[in-house]
Amino acid sequence: MKKYFMIAKITWEEMFTYRINFIMWRIRWILGLLMIYFLWLSVLPKNTVFFGYNQSLMLTYILGTSLISSIVTSSKTNAVGDEINQGNLSNFLIRPINYFKYWFARDVGDKSMNIIFCVFELTILFFILHPPVFIQTNFYFLFLMFVSILIALILFFFVNFLLGLIGFWSPEVWAPRFVFYIILNFFAGSLFPLDILPKQIFSIIQFSPFTYLLFFPLKIYLGQLNIIEIYKGLLISFAWTVFFYYALRYTWKIGLKGYTAQGK
Repeated sequence: MKKYFMIAKITWEEMFTYRINFIMWRIRWILGLLMIYFLWLSVLPKNTVFFGYNQSLMLTYILGTSLISSIVTSSKTNAVGDEINQGNLSNFLIRPINYFKYWFARDVGDKSMNIIFCVFELTILFFILHPPVFIQTNFYFLFLMFVSILIALILFFFVNFLLGLIGFWSPEVWAPRFVFYIILNFFAGSLFPLDILPKQIFSIIQFSPFTYLLFFPLKIYLGQLNIIEIYKGLLISFAWTVFFYYALRYTWKIGLKGYTAQGK
């Protein structure tokens, strides 16, 4: 356990090493958040309801997805495919270290850094903008939201890692990942609440794994789901997590059988 803690610590140090990249990345995050925030602020004036969302609920959703996204969808496993293509995977296979735990430790370091800066930046924005946000006071809903975020975090780790294993068969790993993030931004509900879509479409996409990464935890926080709907969503997201866990293990075994180290 100590070695994985050190890996998470080293991830912190790496992020501070490239300070300009880190600063520009945070600026891009803030600008993206402000763009969506002011868009919905203009679309939904006070005392206006849009598909069951008033201004307070919608702005809470937008700010909340930004915070949860920094926890769930931030990941270092984007580099797995490059590690395989460059032959660096061999360095891990001969060491007494679990490759999956290694990357999960790196993810923990990355996510903890994102949480700290995201909370700091949102606090500043709150003091500047004074947004009318909804505060959930029901501790049971808050607990269930944290459970859903934990499941979403693990689910995204498996899905993102699985994409990296494309490197076993193709040197082109960024194109599929680019398409994946486009799909993710839409179906995870990072731009708008998914339930404002037509019911026929929403009834289909609510069974996809992406729905439970951002949209579902926020719906729990906003108190717009009853207990049965919450437990149903937790069960579906857990089922997807188990599915991708075994899919990842199977793909890993198949990929290793045909793996030949090239490069370093």
